[in-house]
Amino acid sequence: MIFNEEMETMDREELEKLQLCYLQKTVKRVYDSVPFYKGKFSKTGLKPADIQSLDDLQKLPFTVKQDLRDHYPYGLFASPMKDVVRLHASSGTSGKPTVVGYTKNDIDNWAEIVARSIAASGGSRDDVMHNAYGYGLFTGGLGLHHGGEKLGITTVPVSGGNTKRQILLILDFKPIVICSTPSYALHIAEKMKEQGINPKKTSLEYGIFGAEPWSEEMRDTLEEELGIKAMDIYGLSEIVGPGVSIECVDEQNGLHIQEDHFIPEIIDPDTKERVPDGEYGELVITSLKKEALPIIRYRTGDIAAINRKTCSCGRTTARMTRVKGRIDDMLVIRGVNVFPFEMERSLLKVEELTPHYQLFLSKDGHLDAVKLQVELSEESYVQCQQNLEHSVISRLKRELQTSIKQECLVSVDVDVQPPKSIPRSEGKAVRIVDERMKQTVN
Repeated sequence: MIFNEEMETMDREELEKLQLCYLQKTVKRVYDSVPFYKGKFSKTGLKPADIQSLDDLQKLPFTVKQDLRDHYPYGLFASPMKDVVRLHASSGTSGKPTVVGYTKNDIDNWAEIVARSIAASGGSRDDVMHNAYGYGLFTGGLGLHHGGEKLGITTVPVSGGNTKRQILLILDFKPIVICSTPSYALHIAEKMKEQGINPKKTSLEYGIFGAEPWSEEMRDTLEEELGIKAMDIYGLSEIVGPGVSIECVDEQNGLHIQEDHFIPEIIDPDTKERVPDGEYGELVITSLKKEALPIIRYRTGDIAAINRKTCSCGRTTARMTRVKGRIDDMLVIRGVNVFPFEMERSLLKVEELTPHYQLFLSKDGHLDAVKLQVELSEESYVQCQQNLEHSVISRLKRELQTSIKQECLVSVDVDVQPPKSIPRSEGKAVRIVDERMKQTVN
């Protein structure tokens, strides 16, 4: 199903004309209303009238997350507070939170792109959607909620947590779509099994998963555990929230970007120059219709590539690959660049282990020490007679260590634990515990 056929299947030449029109309006808006941007433009002598083509986008300055923190809370807003109807914010765990504002038009536009996303993922107004993203300052819950209502799908605002109640509502309300982080969906499936419920036999057919990185192997696990088709949704609060792009159920091959709302670029994070379509680099996004917090060339820190081929679903919008990792999440282990999800891929190939894991980084003298903590499935634990010294476990350790060495080029110490030893998350999973800096300071 295509929710907005006019926009989602627009001829690219017409789409680019529309993008330029909105880009020119956005540039003028930030120049006139946001001192930060006017100052940036003035340093290079750039004026709004200089933006005459989409190629001129490259003349504009970049925006980074620190800019939002430096102008906390409202310094980058382009609308007066009397026109701002809602605020969202990040958790602020690494400093001041990033605060984002929305006018009524912003909320309506956000609902529109999320409605498109739910439709692309298999949902329709005839269905029920179970929304287990957290409500509150986090954009996930309310973002999916208003998009669901815009689409007309019956939306169940469960939020995160209280897993027993989640299961009860899934069984009783019979939703077709579930929205959550991938790790929490697996937790729900696990708790279903504990209650004697087969997760594959529920009404669920589609999943919309995001808010944390997850691999193709995790997709396979989600689809196998829950008997669904799992779609990746992308967004970030600085841009709008969930709905910037979404996989379609037809191909599950690249996330359709809502290009009448956003212009995507891929740059080399070191040179800051654009790279050709198909090459990986840092995703940069410019918003086109935001009023309260329009943002110019925002460096997301996410690593992806762009494909502009028309999809078999009929959408003509550009597709971004699934995020390969984050620049700031990339781990440098003994001089090797490693993304955590690359280890996840190796882990999920081992049938005897669950999809839950944690990676612990520490120092052994001057060298990095890496321990990957994993856990056995219930069935494997029984087969090993609940003995963690069993020869089967020794074999699993060797296989996983070899696979990670081949895939990631680093050596890890694999620690196999009993079932349900790894902490479960009702939101974003905590995968990495890095104590190297703490040890250095001490």
